[in-house]
Amino acid sequence: MLTLVAMTAFAGNSLLCRLALKQTSIDASSFTFIRIVSGAIALWVIVNLRKGSRHKAGSWLSALALFAYAAAFSFAYLSLSAGTGALLLFGAVQATMISWGLRKGEQFRVRQFVGLAVALGGLVALLLPGLSAPPLSGAILMLGAGIAWGIYSLRGKSAGDPASATAGNFLRAVPLAALLSLVLLPWARLDRAGIVYAVVSGALASGVGYAIWYTALPGLKATSAATVQLTVPVLAAIGGITLLGESITLRLLFASVAVLGGIALVIVEKRRAFAPVK
Repeated sequence: MLTLVAMTAFAGNSLLCRLALKQTSIDASSFTFIRIVSGAIALWVIVNLRKGSRHKAGSWLSALALFAYAAAFSFAYLSLSAGTGALLLFGAVQATMISWGLRKGEQFRVRQFVGLAVALGGLVALLLPGLSAPPLSGAILMLGAGIAWGIYSLRGKSAGDPASATAGNFLRAVPLAALLSLVLLPWARLDRAGIVYAVVSGALASGVGYAIWYTALPGLKATSAATVQLTVPVLAAIGGITLLGESITLRLLFASVAVLGGIALVIVEKRRAFAPVK
């Protein structure tokens, strides 16, 4: 249940960011800064209500990964649709986390490797040149955001108290986001609706969502944590179509089927591998 709530929050982040950058005049760096500050405030409240450990929580390395993800995510959504962005993001997350899991000794069977290859092949097909291919700059930024989020998630598996660690990471990310905003100050634009979307994205979909995700992570293997996140592109694509009026291309449809179908092979094989002997 915790994982399901977290995935819904992640899909909401894609929709809120795309909505703000598409339908309001707020710029990407301002959106990132407001999102991170709002997340830090929301998590400070959560930690104080729970009376969790507030000392030495989080780390600068995790904060850097969090900031890199949030900044690249925002700038990527200047040119990507909600569904395409989410598919690229969590495809990169999957590749990062599964690669780390295999490096640390988690075992895959043949069908799981086939599933992983099909999923990655779907991402490659999505990025091949063509009229319906996403903009390359946006795609590269979103892949970078996915790698950063994968690193952040992996570090979260041993972060101790989830809410305190997430709060500490958000707090440390605030000056990094402020520095980015200062560098890009000549291009800054604020919009009331955009600010509201950024606050909701930071406080609820990010701050609360990440705290829930950190809570669920210790019960998941790195490979399992990677696979469940591929439900997010489906939720984001549906939201983009119904709420933002975005269209779905055949390329995105086929890539989604390949990615999600490949992950299904991974999940089915893992369940069989650990099924009780009758």
